[in-house]
Amino acid sequence: MPKDSSKLSGVQKAAILFISLGPEASAPILKKLPETEIQKITFEIANMPKVKREIKEEVLKEFVNLNKAKDYIIEGGFEYAKTLLAKALGTQKAIEIIDKVSEITQQYRPFGIARKADASQLLNVIINEHPQTISLILCYLQPDKAAQILSGLPEDLQADVAKRIATMSNTSPMFIEEVEDILEKKLSNVIRPDFQQIGGVQTLVEIINNVDRGTEKSILDELDREQPELAEKIRESMFVFEDIITLDNASIQRILREVDQKDLALALKGASEEVQNIIFNNMSKRAAQSLKEDLEFMGPVRLMDVEKAQQGIVAVIRRLDEAGEIIVSRGGDDAIIL
Repeated sequence: MPKDSSKLSGVQKAAILFISLGPEASAPILKKLPETEIQKITFEIANMPKVKREIKEEVLKEFVNLNKAKDYIIEGGFEYAKTLLAKALGTQKAIEIIDKVSEITQQYRPFGIARKADASQLLNVIINEHPQTISLILCYLQPDKAAQILSGLPEDLQADVAKRIATMSNTSPMFIEEVEDILEKKLSNVIRPDFQQIGGVQTLVEIINNVDRGTEKSILDELDREQPELAEKIRESMFVFEDIITLDNASIQRILREVDQKDLALALKGASEEVQNIIFNNMSKRAAQSLKEDLEFMGPVRLMDVEKAQQGIVAVIRRLDEAGEIIVSRGGDDAIIL
């Protein structure tokens, strides 16, 4: 048995969950699963060694968080769920949970291939379909992808599709299956959904974050000359707002002197409790109390406004880092010696 739950398979986690719930609570749930899944889970239950209390608690906590995420998504969509979970668990953990829920959802929902396809490719494939067919497909896509496709439709078609989505209720499973089959055949001519996406800006950022500062500067200077827009995207992704927790106190205090309190309050509105506390701890008691009051009386705010405020503070951090006024730790030769 692994030392922590991250090494467990999905079937092993399910087995631990059912063991923890007990036979009376587990039996009705188990009956609703496909026969193949029941066989896998019961095999794991039968062969499960003694499970440490810590692992059991981790599995139960993950199950609770996944269900919270699912409820939040139903209530307000993926971004809404990410915002609420980030405040409780931190941004990185929230993204991991949302990704898991998204993956599980895609496994059981129709139009799984369409959900994996690029929005522009999908738009080109369905743009000439009947408005009712387009509406049906959009109902099964991720909200952000559906929004991109809806925005790409001709204006006279946008309102028609929107109206059909709003008034759509029950749809025949046979019709859904028929549309899905046709769409999959069309998509197979333009994409290979079995290919995994590799590379990209985020992959490069993860690599650069682990090289020494000299190598980082050399790469970005060269990109500045050849592809300045790409260089800027990389810089924007190299340090995110939640990474403030990795900075030393002196650096945080230097940053706070450059940031307007209104922008700081807005940025903290969507931040985790850990980030909020590290900011409060680097302010005077009076300033921290004032900031807490601003947060308390702020009320609901738009996610895009929160992200804009956070990006503004990240820009300040990047500027101070480049000027050598603060230390943003990297790997290799840039390690800090105390």
